[in-house]
Amino acid sequence: MNDHDYMQLAIDLARGGLYTTSPNPRVGCVLVRDGEVIGRGFHLRAGEAHAEVIALIDASDASGATAYVTLEPCSHTGKTAPCCEALIAAKVVRVVVAMTDPNPLVSGTGIARLREAGINVDIGVLEAQARKLNPGFLKRMETGLPWVRVKLAMSLDGRTAMDSGESQWITGAEARSDVQRLRARSCAIVSGVDTIMTDQACLTVRADEMGIDPDMALLAAERQPLRVILDSNLRLPPETKLLSQPGQTLIVAATENITAQQALEQAGAEVVYRPAANGQVDINKTMQLLSERQCNEVMVEAGATLAGAFVEADLVDQLNIYMAPTLMGSEARPLLQLPLDTMSQQQRLTIESITPVGDDWRIDANPA
Repeated sequence: MNDHDYMQLAIDLARGGLYTTSPNPRVGCVLVRDGEVIGRGFHLRAGEAHAEVIALIDASDASGATAYVTLEPCSHTGKTAPCCEALIAAKVVRVVVAMTDPNPLVSGTGIARLREAGINVDIGVLEAQARKLNPGFLKRMETGLPWVRVKLAMSLDGRTAMDSGESQWITGAEARSDVQRLRARSCAIVSGVDTIMTDQACLTVRADEMGIDPDMALLAAERQPLRVILDSNLRLPPETKLLSQPGQTLIVAATENITAQQALEQAGAEVVYRPAANGQVDINKTMQLLSERQCNEVMVEAGATLAGAFVEADLVDQLNIYMAPTLMGSEARPLLQLPLDTMSQQQRLTIESITPVGDDWRIDANPA
């Protein structure tokens, strides 16, 4: 095996924290000595040991070993001690890093500290694959905004709901389970007040519907993503089912209404105001707010109007579209409300993948 093979092992390990590490990045580490893997580790939850420390514990003795790490070892003291110092103390002789950490608290200082200690450091092995582990963490550190996916479900003729608003269910059970996994890896789920009131949506992660290892599903469900409801005029009733679910709910409004605010807060929600010039909630400022709250990946589960607004505002990093083999007719509602008049205005997408999910298809597309 070579550097690429060992780094791939580390990347595979890092996926063990896919649903649980937020707001920290997903990181894996493999320790190798004399061609033999002697230690493995991945970061499971914020506040707990990082991947390098878990691997060092697994190895018990890592002197003379090479460490393969998917992200630069941290160099600062937060909830845990610096991983670069742990590697130095363990007397590893070489560290192979997939990519530097864009976090300003690290940003090359971990690598510099290792080199100061006489450890050989190589950077950039399987960097592209390592970046895919943490699209939200990287974007938040590099741009100050979270990574946004918009989840949509449509019929073969591109419709998302009947004219009445009825939409359950377009897709099958396997697709809905896949959506649970997308929710679980998200830090926040954004929806509009009309969607919540019409569908009585709860926007929760439900362990028994995830379709993964039961123990990991329970861990994922412990960390419920923040539910973010855009409700410009605070129309959401305090008795809404969503407010009694586990986890936290943030309601973002545009028009101050102290009476409604107090009622919603007594029901357990937090209310903030982010008005835009058009009297609606400013979704750009809302995304900035979520970034400040350390939200890495944000998932939008909403109707055609709000989903279209995110696309129009150029806030979308990926569209996850579930297409069902059914026809809903010309009177049904379209996938997005997007006011385009000419072919020159069309918005091209790059198809990343098309994957069968039960009887449906999932299309992952990125703005070109």
